[in-house]
Amino acid sequence: MAPSEIGTRTFNEAQPGQVTRLFVAPGSAVKAGQALAMFVTAPTSRSTYEQAVSALAAAQKARASTAQLLAQQLATTDQLVQADKAVSDARTSLAALRAEGAGTPVHTIVAPFAGVVTAVAVAQGDRTAAGATILTVARSGGIVVTVGIDPSQRGAVVVGQAASLKRLSGGGTIEGRVVRVDGALNAVTKMVDVDLSFPAGALLPGEPMQVDIRTGAVNGWVVPHAAVVTAGGRPRIFQVQSGKAKAVPVTIRLSSDAGDVVDGTLSPQLPLIVSGAYQVTDGDAVRSR
Repeated sequence: MAPSEIGTRTFNEAQPGQVTRLFVAPGSAVKAGQALAMFVTAPTSRSTYEQAVSALAAAQKARASTAQLLAQQLATTDQLVQADKAVSDARTSLAALRAEGAGTPVHTIVAPFAGVVTAVAVAQGDRTAAGATILTVARSGGIVVTVGIDPSQRGAVVVGQAASLKRLSGGGTIEGRVVRVDGALNAVTKMVDVDLSFPAGALLPGEPMQVDIRTGAVNGWVVPHAAVVTAGGRPRIFQVQSGKAKAVPVTIRLSSDAGDVVDGTLSPQLPLIVSGAYQVTDGDAVRSR
């Protein structure tokens, strides 16, 4: 189980600095606006920002001086244009640094939505490089169970189908729904990944799950898998009538080790031959034990 790609937010800072406080750990439930960590911008970044502030002030002062000289016919129009460009360039550089957080000495990282902290990539006190991941939050309801299905089954699984989820560690069944069917094979498992949603808070990230996806409804008789004979002709089952084996042709609607769903003229009143079904033929005398 892992966060959905469309339901997560990964936090990083555009400036180098230090994570001075961590208020959460992996698995922590958080509310929208809750403080997650405190980040202090590196002195080098703050120095660069202050230099940009000074550069803009100097450019503006030079531009004002040039405009005054131009009014006295002691400077040219080209010189004023160059001074205007210097002011514009300095303002752009300062705005970029401000947008990247260089002008904020201390910054508190807050949760943008209610959810669960799925990863914390740093320890309290760590110094981080520009762009380094700090932590990740998954939106409530944005965590999915990902399972692999055989490529031959991909056509039967579509978004919106209901599914039953069960922890491998035990417990009751949780209802889920298919929200994504991958269009390519997983490079590691060679299976097709399928994502399933579930009620928010019902499961924790990382829990191993068993999943049953309901791909459709099948009507018929449910019989033990060993009772269905497929060798030597049409599939059939054998029932006991008047002490003899009676072959009943069937159509297999669904087959699994847990049992087969078949369609045919079975009689619910007659016993079904399970053990040894492959050793009998129609009309053989049989004895019930």
